[in-house]
Amino acid sequence: MIVARRSVILGVGHCLPKTCVTNDDLAKRVDTSDEWIVERTGIRERYLASEDETTSLLATRAAEAALKDAGVDASSIDLIVLATATPDFTFPSTATQVQSALGISAGAAFDVQAVCSGFVYALATADNFIRAGSANRALVIGAETFSRILDWNDRTTCVLFGDGAGAVVVDAQDGQGTNDDRGILCTHLRSDGRYRDKLFVDGGPSTTMTTGHLRMEGREVFRHAVVNLAETVEEAFRISGVSPDDIAWFVPHQANRRIIDATAKKLGIGPERVVITVDRHGNTSAASIPLALSVARHDGRIKNGDLVLIEAMGGGFTWGSALIRW
Repeated sequence: MIVARRSVILGVGHCLPKTCVTNDDLAKRVDTSDEWIVERTGIRERYLASEDETTSLLATRAAEAALKDAGVDASSIDLIVLATATPDFTFPSTATQVQSALGISAGAAFDVQAVCSGFVYALATADNFIRAGSANRALVIGAETFSRILDWNDRTTCVLFGDGAGAVVVDAQDGQGTNDDRGILCTHLRSDGRYRDKLFVDGGPSTTMTTGHLRMEGREVFRHAVVNLAETVEEAFRISGVSPDDIAWFVPHQANRRIIDATAKKLGIGPERVVITVDRHGNTSAASIPLALSVARHDGRIKNGDLVLIEAMGGGFTWGSALIRW
């Protein structure tokens, strides 16, 4: 007997800019070193977008890769939810630019802004549309050109971030309402606006009428991240009845290797089950989880039937998690 409508991931894809920038490359323009960056973050290289590589371009290419992986046509998509903090324009949404580039003129397309938690928020949004019967097949995208909002004189932040995009195709399918179902089993979202000044951009249309630059109190973000991320994942475990031992792959937001290691340890998930891409991509904000999912799926780690846990925390603060049966 069918008792649940599930959001099943049919395909995943990603896109990185053409230019790879190593720590040694950065050291030529910023007072830093490979040793300093690796020791504190685990990052060794990242990709930076050229002037003609916009957020919508990266997002479109990631979406095309996901559609190809899923084996479905763009015309079957009736919802696009795109997570980004670095849109092409103040408006219209970057999602509508992707919709147009893919030749889609039906359905809905809109952006979600939750910074590094954006993909989790976007996936939860699409899942709720599908569960409610308001959509049948969705593209969920995380795409960023964070290099556009970095202060390249601030070595504590400019070395951390990279550009890129990742996407998944999510399809409505019938399930039994158990943890054995394929698809998104549960999502949990949180936010607390009291901590805006810990991680923010110091500009905006209604305040400074400029784009602004990213500002961060790294130690405070680290402290809150480990606690907040563990809390939302533990809630997911409690409500779903899943235990850490059931998780095949833990795919966290790729912000900092220390945060990833500390969170996995707190949750009781061994390092052999943690997907790490921060060393190759840096922190790509809303793009980091779908990028990591795409890498781990295409290199053969994530297999059909695997239980995958994703989580992220971003400016705001926002944070969230999702359990997905691949």
